[in-house]
Amino acid sequence: MAMQQKFDEKIDTRLAVLQNRTDLIQNYLERKGKRLDDVDGDENQERGNWSGRFDFFLSCLGYAVGLGNVWRFPYLCYRNGGGAFLIPYVIMLAIVGVPIFLLELSLGQFASAGPVTCWKYAPLFTGVGYGMFIVSALVSIYYNMIIGWACYYLFASFTTTLPWDKCGSWSTNLCYDKVHILNVTAGDTCELAGARKWNTTWYSNPNWGTCHNAMNFAKSNVVGFINKTQANEHGIRRELPSQEYFDFVATGSGFSAGIQDLQGPRWQMVLCYLLAFIFVVLALSKSIKTSGKVVYFTATFPYVVLVILLIRGLMLDNYLEGIKFYITPDLERLRDSGVWKDAAVQIFFSLSASWGGLIALASYNKFHNHCVRDTLTVAFGNCLTSVFAGFVIFSYLGYLSKLIDVPVSEVAKSGPSLTFVVYPFAVTTLPAAPVWAVLFFMMLITLGVDSEFVLVETVITSLLDRFPKLRNYKLFTVIGVSAVFFLLGLTMTTNGGIYMLEVMDTYSGGWNILVIAICECISVGWIYGVRRFMNDIECMIGKSMVFTLLKYWWALCWCFLTPLLCAAIIIFSWVDYKSMGAGDNGDKYPVFADVIGWLMTLLVIFCIIGTAIYQLAITPGSFAERFRKTCSPTPEWGPALVRHREECANYTVAKGYDHSFVVDPWNESPVTKSKAELPMTTTGGNHNIGYVPCQDMQYKPKMTQKGGYTNDGYEARL
Repeated sequence: MAMQQKFDEKIDTRLAVLQNRTDLIQNYLERKGKRLDDVDGDENQERGNWSGRFDFFLSCLGYAVGLGNVWRFPYLCYRNGGGAFLIPYVIMLAIVGVPIFLLELSLGQFASAGPVTCWKYAPLFTGVGYGMFIVSALVSIYYNMIIGWACYYLFASFTTTLPWDKCGSWSTNLCYDKVHILNVTAGDTCELAGARKWNTTWYSNPNWGTCHNAMNFAKSNVVGFINKTQANEHGIRRELPSQEYFDFVATGSGFSAGIQDLQGPRWQMVLCYLLAFIFVVLALSKSIKTSGKVVYFTATFPYVVLVILLIRGLMLDNYLEGIKFYITPDLERLRDSGVWKDAAVQIFFSLSASWGGLIALASYNKFHNHCVRDTLTVAFGNCLTSVFAGFVIFSYLGYLSKLIDVPVSEVAKSGPSLTFVVYPFAVTTLPAAPVWAVLFFMMLITLGVDSEFVLVETVITSLLDRFPKLRNYKLFTVIGVSAVFFLLGLTMTTNGGIYMLEVMDTYSGGWNILVIAICECISVGWIYGVRRFMNDIECMIGKSMVFTLLKYWWALCWCFLTPLLCAAIIIFSWVDYKSMGAGDNGDKYPVFADVIGWLMTLLVIFCIIGTAIYQLAITPGSFAERFRKTCSPTPEWGPALVRHREECANYTVAKGYDHSFVVDPWNESPVTKSKAELPMTTTGGNHNIGYVPCQDMQYKPKMTQKGGYTNDGYEARL
């Protein structure tokens, strides 16, 4: 007994020495403005953490900065008043973009949980996480197809002459090089032009302003234009070689009559689509640290290429006209409500808010990471990238408009037409065209894979959090998820695949995302409590001047401005709704295309509502009691590590936000405080904020695998 007592004393002495050293180091780091958490190594051994803060920052930036920054923002800017569009754009950034971005980063970081398991502060809203899971899954399926297109074009660019430089055997009679523009003022007629140039007979169609090589006038036998304007009015236009290459060689969409005519997969696209998923598997197979290193290249390379392309673009003829068209402000357009709606939607989707990816990324942060700094840096960096990309794109569009003698407004397009048709044709006229094409498509690939990594990581994180045993088999989980997505996306490798992609792009991430955002704001601002949420943020980042100055503005946004604005956008989109088959697209998008799209959208809504009903159903008590319990934090809610939960408890109890916070619901730590040492409630009881075993509480809830508790014990917490 004496020897044992001496041994215990030595251990206590050594532990005291180590504690003193730890306190000295902590005090030193605090004077330097750092914490012990800043050192290398994982805080959370179970989930893992980012290797460094820069890994997380670049991952967020790469996720937010995607293909939409290049092919959508510049188009919206010129269409909605040029430079004047920046006014509603910045306003919407402050009201919608930054508040949602900060909410998701803070939520994921505080709970160290992905989008499916972070709702323990209000289990009624668990379905929102499943909705995020579905949105990320759907978007990752079709988004990787666009990366596959970019891979195809990249391989096709490794040649001396770009294949879309001129019309080939694959082109139609309306391809740019094959349609002749007659000089009517010089006396040219269809008959003379046909005999002189081709030694054949051409027939004039004065009603259409066209020349034909057959008597039966049809679009398929047009060979020249007498009056280009008149021909365009009848829907007859010359097509760029790059457009016909995209339709008949790359995607095969020219051979399909619409979504009802998918046909078989194209083996070239299948291989490119598979390659895009191989990128994903290689980046995500090991841990978050793997993708954290990959983004050092994929997130920075696009900026290098954009700078190079801008320098080259400023050397082109007529570049200034394109840039003027892009930025010249039209303040009258600000009176149009559609401009404000476009600004809000673009901000919302440009930052990838409410898709679950931000929560997933932040869940791997260390507890004391400065999420407010990251929010502001990434949000404004993303927006500046969009503006900068517009200067790059429109310098080339100005050059192209002069080259083919059409106004800039007819050249400027949005979506795939800009990135796979307009710009590729512009570079064919430059010296060393393949070099510029390779740079451009490498930029597209790196822009896309950053976002794709996070989309798939969101799905993986949700699965690993929901089924922790899968953490030991992450490689197989990544391969399995990628394989399922690949098989589901094979329809987009067919000739009619582009129509399926358009349906998924239109509906999978539409107004259902706005519903998710509204639910997030309500759950945090009104159910959990906005003051307590801000207190949680302060617990993580410490005292911050920026947060102190802006927190009341963000609280106002979470509680009122953001959800109201999102609701207004939803109503506006319903009023302005047009089916996929509206206009000239009726034959390509039958009614069932919209039915498929609406099922994608409503699947997210059903998840939110259905899971809420399920949570109410499994919770005991009257309806009012069930509602109260499912809107109250569970014992496991809070940071993942006990030492951080203790910090949080001190903040929470000191400010009186919650007297029921449990520091150690899993009984992972020894009892270090007696009940006498705990703060007293107003009724003379004790707050459960120390390392007090949960069995002291007046209930016996069911245990989870980790030792936490299910919803059955809510009523017992004071």
